[in-house]
Amino acid sequence: MTWILFTFMAAFMQSWRNAFQSKLSIEVKTLGVTLARFLWASPIAAVYLLILYQANPADLPAFNVRFTSFIFAAALMQILATALMVQLFKRNNYAIGAGLAKSEALAAAILGMLFFGTQLSMLGWAGVFLGGVGVFLLSTTTGVKSISISTVILGLCCGCAFALTSLWIREASLSLNLPFPYNAAWVLWLVISIQTIILLAYIFITDKSTLQALWQRPKLTFLASASSCLGSIGWFSAMSLEAVPYVKTLGQVEIFFTMIISVLWLRQKVKIKDGVGLVLVAIAAILVMWT
Repeated sequence: MTWILFTFMAAFMQSWRNAFQSKLSIEVKTLGVTLARFLWASPIAAVYLLILYQANPADLPAFNVRFTSFIFAAALMQILATALMVQLFKRNNYAIGAGLAKSEALAAAILGMLFFGTQLSMLGWAGVFLGGVGVFLLSTTTGVKSISISTVILGLCCGCAFALTSLWIREASLSLNLPFPYNAAWVLWLVISIQTIILLAYIFITDKSTLQALWQRPKLTFLASASSCLGSIGWFSAMSLEAVPYVKTLGQVEIFFTMIISVLWLRQKVKIKDGVGLVLVAIAAILVMWT
């Protein structure tokens, strides 16, 4: 199905975005690494939107208060979520930090059911919870008994922030009176543009040295932005077609890409117990695809 292909694309590109941000976080402050995700993404998203209209012209959107509220809420929440994830990278190695952030799928299922009317099948819930257990295993350091409570709390907050972002993005897409993929493309460009303007203005006023640090690392900054935008195209498109918990549970296959990048590019070790977590995540993805 189309949403599955978009989700795999998103997972693959996001794993690379996380890797580039992890590299940047060694020498650049948290807000600077967060900005790197958006800095070049807005122009890329604009080009994508333009290509869609050139290939097959469609109506322009009619914005309303409901749509605008979801757009601004999603933009602000994603900034917070990204900043929290960068803090995770600073506490643990790259693979475990990204794994903790994937508690987003479970948070999206619970928050979606409570506040957004999301309905999941029993098989879907089984997949979501198995994925949650897999992520929990990936969040430990040397074993379950030695787990860092503060790191887990930070990871859960990060997951909840990303979950709310995804849920608001889906609501924004559904409230826009445009067919797919134009609705997802407009939401993508607007969210990223708002984020870029807010972060640029804040960092310019409070810490110009952070902008200089990004300027001195143009390749990593561009790669983080480009991979982020391509991943977001996948996420926004998939969430316009399918419920967020299903998309985010399947999106946990990102951890497979994450582990490969962690070992081969970042030269970090992965423990045996992480393999168990990966197996559970894989089973969760299969269950979600069967729903």
